[in-house]
Amino acid sequence: MFMGEFQHNIDPKGRLIVPARFREGLGDRFIVTKGLDNCLFVYPLQEWAEVEQKLKSLPFARADARAFVRFFFSGATECEADKQGRILLPNNLREYAKLDKETMVVGVSTRVEIWSKEEWDRYNTQAEASFEELAEKIVDLL
Repeated sequence: MFMGEFQHNIDPKGRLIVPARFREGLGDRFIVTKGLDNCLFVYPLQEWAEVEQKLKSLPFARADARAFVRFFFSGATECEADKQGRILLPNNLREYAKLDKETMVVGVSTRVEIWSKEEWDRYNTQAEASFEELAEKIVDLL
């Protein structure tokens, strides 16, 4: 399980250090793709395979399902950390997530998310304002 948040910088070559705490769970190779809320999702290969199976089961005839699958898979790339624990984030993914220099690497249960620090701060400010209301809405789901 991935949890916690870590601040790291992207270097001028587009490389980001994956926190050591997350590298073990992600394995030698893992998938990075466009996520929701303008962040990147990072999946261990086994978890990616499960997500892939779920997406394959979506109804092909529905335009919204096709659009989501295209969005999700078109941004996906396989990454491998170097000896220093850095990954090279492709330019299209950095642009999508508005990643420039300061980033937040966040553990979210079965995946890791990569956020621009500015977007993460904005998201947290909005989420904190409605946290109790959200908790009340989802308590029945638990």
